[in-house]
Amino acid sequence: MRSITALATALYLALAGGAVAQQVDTAQPQPVVVELFTSQGCSSCPPADALLKQLAQRSDVIALALHVDYWDYIGWKDSFASPAHTNRQKGYAQVGGRKMIYTPQMIVMGQQDVSGVDAMGLADAISAYQALPRPVVLDVQRQDGRLTLSVSPQKSLPDGPVLIQIVRYTHSETVDITRGELAGHRIGYANIVNDIQQVAIWDGREAADYTVEYDGMQPAAIVVQQGPFGAVLAAARLQ
Repeated sequence: MRSITALATALYLALAGGAVAQQVDTAQPQPVVVELFTSQGCSSCPPADALLKQLAQRSDVIALALHVDYWDYIGWKDSFASPAHTNRQKGYAQVGGRKMIYTPQMIVMGQQDVSGVDAMGLADAISAYQALPRPVVLDVQRQDGRLTLSVSPQKSLPDGPVLIQIVRYTHSETVDITRGELAGHRIGYANIVNDIQQVAIWDGREAADYTVEYDGMQPAAIVVQQGPFGAVLAAARLQ
């Protein structure tokens, strides 16, 4: 019953969010970043995967699926899993003072831990972060296969590095799982993270410009984040 409720709420969230943006639009409010840590070998994850699939349709959310590798031993190796995603989840846990990691887990704006099946809790978290002003203004310009990323602080930021990252992902894929806890299931996944590239380390004090190659062949997002696994300060979607 809980899974059905989560999916119904997810559909409501998706319909409330509107259509997916087709280009970077810095005139619109910057979206809320939601990272789902999930696995094809986790029997509890399909409702969260479905919820993220709905969130991926919203223009006011950057929904990212990071598949972890620590459930691969139980009979099915996740075809999207990366140890880098596991390390990212561990980093969030360490910074947040949590002693364990789990799936499905969602991290909202690099800060708030929400169970991947808690659709109402996730809706509340997204609404709360939508209401907050971003401490960094991010402007993205694209020309001739390159991106120019301009960042400027709106207030004093905490001491420490600020990471400017480009996150590349695949819009959707369907997997037939033949072994493990989900054997016999065919599951569709959305916004599957393939790579997180650090573009630059910014001191967060003065406005700065950075460039990165981007051919547009794969969807991506720009995430400006307090390092190493802190708050997301600004973000933009590329299409």
